[in-house]
Amino acid sequence: MRIISGTYKRRKIIAPKNLPVRPTTDMAKESLFNIINNLYYFEDISVLDLFAGTGNISYEFASRGTENITCVDQNFNCIKFINKTAETFEMPIQTIKSDVFKFLEKATIKSDVIFADPPYNFSDEQFANIPEMVFSNQLLKENGLLIVEHSKHTDLSKLNNFSYSKGYGGNVFSFFELN
Repeated sequence: MRIISGTYKRRKIIAPKNLPVRPTTDMAKESLFNIINNLYYFEDISVLDLFAGTGNISYEFASRGTENITCVDQNFNCIKFINKTAETFEMPIQTIKSDVFKFLEKATIKSDVIFADPPYNFSDEQFANIPEMVFSNQLLKENGLLIVEHSKHTDLSKLNNFSYSKGYGGNVFSFFELN
């Protein structure tokens, strides 16, 4: 995995093979960040990265100047890897080791961008719980955006607050906004 743009552009990050992750591809990540770049100034936003895995998305935000980034993942080794990488590159990333759904039940932090990359084999109900919990707990700031990454075999377009989706190969990003 590599960082595409910003301070750490072209830096490669090698994740341990034992992490239970599926990092977002460089092509999909570059396309996603082109969309986000047209909506926000990276240095002015706060980001919540759910199912953070390797921290791939958070590193990209940090490299582009975002200073308020929180990663949530239930896997201890993923959190350990994110902490180590953030320390190595002096990135402003905080981590929380928690089941994402338990975190969302109690979370009080509001973010401009919430990115969720759950396992692709989640049930439709599990996928639906993510935007439901984000919006019912009012975790997005005004003009905020929830982005859920999923496979092309999952359709989130019928969920409340769905705005649009963009597909890149087998990856799809579904965007949700306050109506």
